Amino acid sequence: MNLLFPMKFFKFLMLFVFVFFISCGDDKNREPGIETTKEEEAEVIEKLASADLIAKKFPGISNSVGNIDLQHANLLDSIYSKRDYTPIWTERALREDLYRSIERATEDGLEPEDYHLTYLQNSLANLSQLDDEELSLTEIILTDAFFGLASDYNSGKLNPKEIYSIWGVENNIIDLPGLLNYGVQQNNIIAAIDSVVPKHEVYKGLKRSLKEYRKLAENGENPTIISEEGESIKADEKDDRIPNIKRRLKELGYWDKEIVDTATVYDEPLQEAVKQYQEKYGIETDGVIGGGTIKTLNKTYQDRLEQILVNLERWRWYPKDLGDQHIVVNIANYRLHFVRNGDTVATHRTMVGTEARKTPVFSDEVEHIVYNPTWTIPPTIKSRDVIPSAKNDSDYISRKNYSIFNRSGQRLSAREVDWSSSEVKSYTFRQEAGPANPLGLVKIIYPNKYMIYLHDTPSKSLFNKNLRAQSSGCVRVQDVLELAKMLLSDQPEYDDEKIKKILDSGKTTTIKITQKVKVHHLYWTAWNENGSTRFAEDIYKRDAAIYKLLTAN
Repeated sequence: MNLLFPMKFFKFLMLFVFVFFISCGDDKNREPGIETTKEEEAEVIEKLASADLIAKKFPGISNSVGNIDLQHANLLDSIYSKRDYTPIWTERALREDLYRSIERATEDGLEPEDYHLTYLQNSLANLSQLDDEELSLTEIILTDAFFGLASDYNSGKLNPKEIYSIWGVENNIIDLPGLLNYGVQQNNIIAAIDSVVPKHEVYKGLKRSLKEYRKLAENGENPTIISEEGESIKADEKDDRIPNIKRRLKELGYWDKEIVDTATVYDEPLQEAVKQYQEKYGIETDGVIGGGTIKTLNKTYQDRLEQILVNLERWRWYPKDLGDQHIVVNIANYRLHFVRNGDTVATHRTMVGTEARKTPVFSDEVEHIVYNPTWTIPPTIKSRDVIPSAKNDSDYISRKNYSIFNRSGQRLSAREVDWSSSEVKSYTFRQEAGPANPLGLVKIIYPNKYMIYLHDTPSKSLFNKNLRAQSSGCVRVQDVLELAKMLLSDQPEYDDEKIKKILDSGKTTTIKITQKVKVHHLYWTAWNENGSTRFAEDIYKRDAAIYKLLTAN
C-alpha cells in the first residue's frame, strides 16, 4: 500500500512547524533530553519567518517511510483529513507524555522500539535541526506511535484468532482516533493510554513478577543442569544425579542443607524439598523425580521470564471486564474460581480436556443447571468411541445405559441399528441419568458452539492428582454441587432440602439461573499469588510458540 496525503496536508506545515517550536518554551517539568532549548527555538522561529515551506512538496507516506515502519498507516490520512490537516502534537506536554508512556511500556512486557522510541528520542532532542519534511514526519510518527501503543495495550500485539483454529473470545474493540482525541482534549496522553491497559489483578501481579524475574535473569549465575538421561528416581533409591538435584534446588531456594557429592541416596529430607517444588510448579506432587520434574528444574530464570511475557500478552487478549460476578477457569492450572465484586468466594479443582481434545478458550454466560443430567454424546466421542465399541460389542449400549434416537427423534434399540451403515453417524446417543453417567449429579450450562459445560463426575479420586487433563473437553468440577448452590443463592425456594429431594428422585430437573454470571475459560501458565510467582505446566504446549511470534521482529 502507498498512502499519499493530498495537497491539503502541506497547508498545515507552516502552522505545524511554528506552533511545534513555539510550544517548546521553558518548563521546569519538561522531559530532559528530548526538546530544544529556548535559544534554539528563537533561531528556528526567525528562520521560519522567511522560509517558503509550502513550496516544498512533501513526498508522501507509505507503510515504510525513511526506514520507519508505520503500524497504522491506513488511519493517518483519515484522522488528519478530519482535522483539516492541522497538527496534533503541538503541545510539548502531549509529546512528553507519549514519550514517557513508550519508555515505561517495558513494565508491561512491551518493546518500546515497536513504538519508534529511538526515532522520537532523536527527533525530539533535535527539533531545531529538522527541516519541514522531517518535522512533518515526526508529527506523523508520534501519531502512529500512539496508535500502536494503545492498540497493543488494548488487545495485544498478536491476534489469537490468527494463531488458533478455535478461539472463542472476541477481540477487544478500540476507537484509536477517539482515544487520541480524548487524550488531546484532556491534555493527558498518559491517562488516555492507561484507560486501555488491562486492570485485572492477574495482569497486575504478572507485572510485579516481570520486574522480579528480570532482575533474577540479569543477576543469575549459570544454573546447575541436571542430566535428563536415566530412569525416574524414587524414595530411597541411589542415583548419581542427586547432588546436582540438591544444587539446583538450593539455587531455587528449596534446599539449605549441606551438599556432599558422595551422598547419592534419595532420602526423606530431599523428598520433602522436591514435593514443595513440585507443588509450586504444577507438577504431580508425588515426590518422584521423573522426567517432567527434571525438565522443570532445568528451566532458567530467563525461561521463566519469557513465560511471564507470554502470559502478559495473553491477558491483553482477554475481556477487559470479566463481570461483577463471574466464573473463571484456568485451564492450565486445573482451577475454577468463583468471583463476586472482585473477591474470590470459592475455588474448585477441575479436570480439563486432553491434548487431543483440548478445552477451548471462550466466554459465555450461565443459563441453567441440570440435576440428574442425561449425557448427549458429542460428535467426536460418538464417532471415535461409541460407534466402534457398539459395533464390536452387542452389550455395549445396554451396559452404558445409552438411548439411541434417529433423525426423526424415534427411539431405537441397539438391535435395530445397522452399525455398518453411514446413517448411524446421524443418530443421537444419550446416556440416561444414573451412577454410571459421566456427568454425575449435576451440570451447569452456558450454551456455546463448543458444547462445553461444567459438570460433576463419579470418578472423584481423579481430583487428587496434580495432572488433570483427562476429559474430552468439558470441565469436571470438584464439589460442583456447592458451586451450583451458590448459583441458586438468589432463589431461596431451592434450599438444601429441595435439592436433596430432586437428587433422590433421580428425575432430570432443569432450573433456570436468574442472576447474571459470566463464565470464562482462559489459559495462563504464570501468575503472582500472595507475593510469590507461580507457574503451571504448559499442558497444551503453547508458550514457546507465542514467545517466538512476539519476538519474531
